[in-house]
Amino acid sequence: MSDYAALSVLLVDPNQSMRGNLRNMLVQAGITNIDDAVSAGTAIRQINKKSYDVVLCEYDLGSSAGDSGQDGQQLLEDLRNHKLIAPWTIFIMLTSEGVYSKVIGAAELTPTDYVLKPFTVDALLQRIRKAVDRRQVFMPIYQLMELGNPRKAIIEAKAAEEKNQRYAIDFARLRAELLCSLEELAEAEMVYQWILMTRPIAWAHLGLARCLFGQQKYIETQETLEALLEQNPRYMAAYDLLARTHEAMGQQEAAKKILEDAVSISPHMVGRLRHLGEVAYETGDVGVAEKAFKQVVAKAKYSEFRDPEDHVKLVKTLVKKGDANQANGVLRDMERSLRSGPNVDVCRAIAAGLVQEMAGNLSGAAAELTNAVNAVAASRGLSTGLKIGLVHSCLNIKLDQQASDLMLNLMNDTESGVSMDDAVQVFEKAGRHDLAQGMGEQIKIQVDELIAHASDLRAHGDLRAAVDTLSAGLRKAPGNLALLPAAASAMLKQLDDLGWEAPLAEQCYFLLERMRRLDPNHPSLEALMAQYQHTQRKYGISVVA
Repeated sequence: MSDYAALSVLLVDPNQSMRGNLRNMLVQAGITNIDDAVSAGTAIRQINKKSYDVVLCEYDLGSSAGDSGQDGQQLLEDLRNHKLIAPWTIFIMLTSEGVYSKVIGAAELTPTDYVLKPFTVDALLQRIRKAVDRRQVFMPIYQLMELGNPRKAIIEAKAAEEKNQRYAIDFARLRAELLCSLEELAEAEMVYQWILMTRPIAWAHLGLARCLFGQQKYIETQETLEALLEQNPRYMAAYDLLARTHEAMGQQEAAKKILEDAVSISPHMVGRLRHLGEVAYETGDVGVAEKAFKQVVAKAKYSEFRDPEDHVKLVKTLVKKGDANQANGVLRDMERSLRSGPNVDVCRAIAAGLVQEMAGNLSGAAAELTNAVNAVAASRGLSTGLKIGLVHSCLNIKLDQQASDLMLNLMNDTESGVSMDDAVQVFEKAGRHDLAQGMGEQIKIQVDELIAHASDLRAHGDLRAAVDTLSAGLRKAPGNLALLPAAASAMLKQLDDLGWEAPLAEQCYFLLERMRRLDPNHPSLEALMAQYQHTQRKYGISVVA
């Protein structure tokens, strides 16, 4: 093991004597760069300060240091989901044989290896040696991923898959995950199907279901997940995706039942509890929502990932329940326990506005909600759902200008996922046709300005910039019948002048088909389609019928 003396290791175990034994074992192998953590929270703080080659983690972390029962698997999921450890970090779980038999089939994000207690120095070091050797095989792919070159990583993973039969399935999984990250879901689906023909692995069934879900094949997703859970009733990530599948099909009650079942099996995952609270609130089950959000706030109290939005959700639920005392208590806890910052300031003001409105103090509510709207500009990472909720709160107390300004900002934020049509619908659903009309006029002005800017770019010969400008507009207004023909025309001009590019041509044809679906009699459609076919013939491409 002398070659591995430079490895940096983090020991995560609440038991001091066990940490001491592990340290002695590593020192015997010449590994001396070792740090300790007694809980999930302290492990995360250590990893935030320093990267480690190896994490040796006890599965049963207990509830020390306020971690509310978070175990080693949940720590691993936090580290991976929040990208706190690199793909090549070796994470070895230390556990008893009884616990291993329960968790091995349920874990979606598996550690590099398990070491079963009791174990000897030689057994532990053999596992570390095996993990380090495996990391060397995968390192070229990891480096390409780190450099932001996923396509090259996919090619290399395919080549490595054929050369290293021992790790063929692992390389295939990595390839499928990379394809998913590029939203090439049909191709990723084929990889997962190949893996499943080779070996019926639970994570491959889940990967297949995610591909189906991403392609909006919800019935197939549901069938895949239900079959997976029949074979693996403790596979928790399958419950989460099944609940989202039911939501996508408009089956909120079914989604709530799935999440309640999942929470009864695994009660400590904050993300799942949060999701249950949200679905329960939407279905009007205030009791379940209150219980879930209370657990979220309590479990996250000492977490490194504490989210002030959870307090807002709990206050909102208590206000809906009509419990002023508890709502005020949550607000006081929020003010006392959360450090002030842009996100916290927005959330505190929203919660205070809800409490003030409940008390009938509309001027106080208006002041708080105005503060929240003003503070949004300095915030980072607040959810779109929270901001739309703030829009509704403003509308409830006639803060029309604040609601319109905030919705306009959301619509123009490329990260929000709010399209122009969504913005109008928020006001329509709130019964504010006047504001929806005003938003429509604002949108028309923006679209006209966008088209004029693109036209200017075309006039100056910058065809690619014109296409990019209009494509960005379509991402915000995919069904806008002024943008669609302008974008298709710009794409056709680029194809005609600069040469045929298959991906751009496919995108252009897709836009023309969208126009046909939205307005079969659109005055520009026939001419644009004729121009498309003319450009095809110019470059010897088979003409689409």
